[in-house]
Amino acid sequence: MKTLQEKAGILVEALPYLRNFAGKTFVVKYGGAAMVQEALKESVAQDLVLLKTVGLNVVVVHGGGPEISEAMKRQGKQPVFKDGLRVTDEETMAITEMVLVGKINTQITGFMNRHGRVAAGLSGKDGFLLEARKLKGKVDLGFVGEVVGVNTAILEALEEKGFIPIIAPVAMGKKGEAYNCNADLVAGAVAAALKAEKLVLMTDQPGLLRDVKDPASLIPTVKAKDVAKLRKLGVIDKGMLPKMEACLTALQAGVGKVHIIDGRVPHALLLEIFTDSGIGTEIVRA
Repeated sequence: MKTLQEKAGILVEALPYLRNFAGKTFVVKYGGAAMVQEALKESVAQDLVLLKTVGLNVVVVHGGGPEISEAMKRQGKQPVFKDGLRVTDEETMAITEMVLVGKINTQITGFMNRHGRVAAGLSGKDGFLLEARKLKGKVDLGFVGEVVGVNTAILEALEEKGFIPIIAPVAMGKKGEAYNCNADLVAGAVAAALKAEKLVLMTDQPGLLRDVKDPASLIPTVKAKDVAKLRKLGVIDKGMLPKMEACLTALQAGVGKVHIIDGRVPHALLLEIFTDSGIGTEIVRA
């Protein structure tokens, strides 16, 4: 009886969140261990289907960096990164598109549909979903793009019909050229375009840490105005740089709140969205 009462308590705790979030849009960046380990893949799929079933609109943007790197190595190419972004020449772009669109996107879509037949796989090229231009910076990264336009009509049509869009972060330029776009940044751009209620970034660490070697140094809440200071202190660097850029892009466009959570925790999405304590780090405007 005690166990049943505990389960009832969990449902009661989730009730106000279910009521408040019904009909709202959540964008989830899916990556890391949660895309690799079978048990975690199972729990993420269950979470996403449950979110859709209880009335939330869910859009997923997936990564695939490790698999791209492995595919490059098999073809004798050594991956190179600058400021957390992959240097992408023409050959690397072809490998990237093959892995992200031809392999990972179809695998995720197929796996999701085993749990509810609600997933629809897309690349940024489909219907010109993601328009990009070459990313400019101090270093030429090749075919690395920044998203400058999101065709939300496609996503809204799929949501209306009860589907969860699963997006591979390959975008298209005005001349039809393909661009490799960081999945975190794509998720931020999509959340901004949809004016999502939340953007959730799944990682392989508990959240934003003051010391990456100490999980107990988790920072529960970060204000947008403090991001620059944390970057100067070295708290935000390497792979966390594009994640935080995505957070700021989303918040500036009106997204309610952004969360960085540990995808290695089973049912991390449900724990973050439907419990009072939550997990990970939340980034807020004020």
